[in-house]
Amino acid sequence: MNCEETQDLLSAYADRELDPVKSLALEGHLSGCLACSGKYASLRALRSAVSTVYHTPPDSLQKRIADQFKVVEKGAIRSPFVFGWRWIAVAGSVVIVLLASWTVFRLTAGPSQDELVAREAVSNHVRSLMVNHLVDVPSSDQHTVKPWFNGKLDFSPPVINLEDQGFPLVGGRLEYFDSRAVAALVYQRNKHVINLFVWPTDDTDASIHTATHQGYNVAHWCQADMSYWAVSELNANDLREFVQLVRTR
Repeated sequence: MNCEETQDLLSAYADRELDPVKSLALEGHLSGCLACSGKYASLRALRSAVSTVYHTPPDSLQKRIADQFKVVEKGAIRSPFVFGWRWIAVAGSVVIVLLASWTVFRLTAGPSQDELVAREAVSNHVRSLMVNHLVDVPSSDQHTVKPWFNGKLDFSPPVINLEDQGFPLVGGRLEYFDSRAVAALVYQRNKHVINLFVWPTDDTDASIHTATHQGYNVAHWCQADMSYWAVSELNANDLREFVQLVRTR
């Protein structure tokens, strides 16, 4: 499935109107195409925004509407419905303008840097499973995996084995994010694969940010001058447990 076919089917896919065969083909294309996955993410964001838009009028506007019911003009009480509907129309117009402005901004601003990295992390994770290139150095020994990166990276990634905690180390490989070589450390939980991408950063934010992209759970945090991105089809609780173990070790 190419980009043109995918983009023609995005709306139907978002509404779950595609048959299983087309859905699988489209998902396969999205997992490897940043342009199409970006448009799909924008489509979902727009639909979510439209479905949840709610505008509470300011107190001043509510007071002015209430005052119209008490207005006496030329000796006669004007129908409150005339004023009520007039202000409701004005308020509705404001909501439409605000929504349109937000939509234009959202679509023109594009995804954030973290969103782009998360998509790339998911794409690399999926690709490693599809092309049977999970590891370059298959080993559960951290003292074998860590030295393997020497000379291949301009940094030394921290490598730990969490087998005793139920997340055995499988090995490591080289990956590329935005033309930069990074370390990919591979772990397993039962039959589920976890890709942990690591590279240096100047960001000192130590908090954990989680998200779901294309059905995969993603966790990101920074610690000790390193940026970490964990991706897996594991459920959110198991992935969170893995992240906490890595952070404490």
